[in-house]
Amino acid sequence: MIVTETKLKGCFIIEPKIFHDNRGVFFESFQKEKLEKALEQPLHFVQDNQSISKRGVLRGLHFQEGRYAQAKLVQVIQGTVLDVIVDVRENSDTFGQHIKVKLSGNHKKSIFIPKGMAHGFLVLSEEAIFSYKCDNYYHWPSEQGIAYSDVSLNIDWEFPVEHIILSEKDALLPSFKELYP
Repeated sequence: MIVTETKLKGCFIIEPKIFHDNRGVFFESFQKEKLEKALEQPLHFVQDNQSISKRGVLRGLHFQEGRYAQAKLVQVIQGTVLDVIVDVRENSDTFGQHIKVKLSGNHKKSIFIPKGMAHGFLVLSEEAIFSYKCDNYYHWPSEQGIAYSDVSLNIDWEFPVEHIILSEKDALLPSFKELYP
């Protein structure tokens, strides 16, 4: 596996070694010991989640605060998404900055997202199956989010805004400056 740190400290893109033959494809989508060694930290995932979404669905930008903050390992099983991660760690050199990565069931990359990052994705294919491991349980009172269209973040979602599909909850998320004045 190839593990590359992004400009957001502690956030890594993971590319598995893929084996192709006449039967199809094999790869390790998660191997705890190898990933812990590459990330130089222990991993204790406690919950796996999946979402199935259609083209234009945008989920995010979400995170949990305080003792319920979550690190995540995300990947796309099928389809293609634009994955966006925003650093919301106030003491970080990259606070308020974001990265974008296209994740696809074809290339099998995943992203390790440390605690203190807001995360969201937009489905670019007809449908996408998105999977993520979390190192802490979902805790509704600790849930927080940032509006995907926040002008101070200036995220180019590479998709026509008029075709984006949001949940009612995500449509009401506050701006970055409302959360971090």
